[in-house]
Amino acid sequence: MPSRPIRIAPSLLAADFARLGEEARAVAAAGADWLHLDIMDGHFVPNISFGPVVVKALRGQVDIPFDVHLMIAPADPYLVAFAEAGADLISVHPEAGPHLHRTLQTIRGLGKQAGLVLNPATPVSAAENVLDLCDLILVMSVNPGFGGQSFLDSQLGKIATLRRMIDAHVARGGQLIALQVDGGVTARTAGRCVEAGADVLVAGTAVFGAADYARAIADIRSAA
Repeated sequence: MPSRPIRIAPSLLAADFARLGEEARAVAAAGADWLHLDIMDGHFVPNISFGPVVVKALRGQVDIPFDVHLMIAPADPYLVAFAEAGADLISVHPEAGPHLHRTLQTIRGLGKQAGLVLNPATPVSAAENVLDLCDLILVMSVNPGFGGQSFLDSQLGKIATLRRMIDAHVARGGQLIALQVDGGVTARTAGRCVEAGADVLVAGTAVFGAADYARAIADIRSAA
């Protein structure tokens, strides 16, 4: 197994929305490294979640990094709002705007880390010309929009290809880039994700659907 440190980012999409602050504090206390916040608009994906006002309200509840995944289109008009709300990292899809390079530049210019998200049908080539602007690449191992879906084994090859691409980029003197996986991540699938090259695991139902958040996070970390 790789020696890269593995970070676990529970997805708040699977939490009890009536107790979001309490849920955020609970997973932070249970050992979560990041908090993953899925922003959905009912247009880019067939679901609606929450916006920058909720992110801002949660920012005062926990100290762990906020990993904000924008599943909205267009994304550009909302970058400032999410940056000001307290996002530490903002990830966007290449399909969510006309100029991906400019979008990533804007996120960096706001003082935030920038992430690129690849849907199951989005090719690895979408990342080739923007690696210098990425702090994270997220591989969706389900089709985005809903939690609780089954892991798509077809994405393991994409993770492995991206790991080689990132390692080559770093070897040429480029910045470190985290490789994240989101969708169907459990203690059963975590090991395969990490073996393929991932180092950040987003887990929603596997954590928030468990009776013991600390045990669930520990089980995923151990499997990874």
